[in-house]
Amino acid sequence: MKPYFHLLSGGLFFYLKLALVCGLLLASPVIFYQIWRFVVPGLYDHEKRLALPFALLSSVCFLGGATFGYLVVFPPAFRFLTSYANEYLRAMPAVKEYFSLCLRLLIAFGLVFELPVLMVFLAKIGIVDTAFLNKNRKYAFLLSFIIAAIVTPTPDVVNQVMMAGPLVILYEVSIAAVWLFARKKSRDLPAEE
Repeated sequence: MKPYFHLLSGGLFFYLKLALVCGLLLASPVIFYQIWRFVVPGLYDHEKRLALPFALLSSVCFLGGATFGYLVVFPPAFRFLTSYANEYLRAMPAVKEYFSLCLRLLIAFGLVFELPVLMVFLAKIGIVDTAFLNKNRKYAFLLSFIIAAIVTPTPDVVNQVMMAGPLVILYEVSIAAVWLFARKKSRDLPAEE
């Protein structure tokens, strides 16, 4: 099913929005580099060494999440939303809504896939550890399904599970990453007597 535009200026505005999103995406390395150049004078050497791996890992996680959202979640969500068509109602998705739905899913899944990076960062500054994450696992699973219910554009259980499933898996990956990080941290500390 092909999207359409119903206003005379709809096609023009779609291409303008698409150009804006693509422009921001292509310019993001330069934007982040400028932000980095502004922030770097205020950082210590050990903070500078940590920033590059975090930035690279964060970018990979975001792109992986956006790809997952586009390839795995978007097609069934779109099919579900257009499945209400019948002999009395014809599905005619406008390009504006199609693009908006796609963009929201890409951003939502990109941000959700940042969870392991966020947890390692929180472990690095001493807010969480593996014991805390293990103890609160059931609440994290519940929160995963609540977030999935809010973020997914469709009310069906399949898309909610497609959103909550990766959240649960990413939470487990976060626990493993924090465990590895904490183990390395405790190994680096001198023994106290």
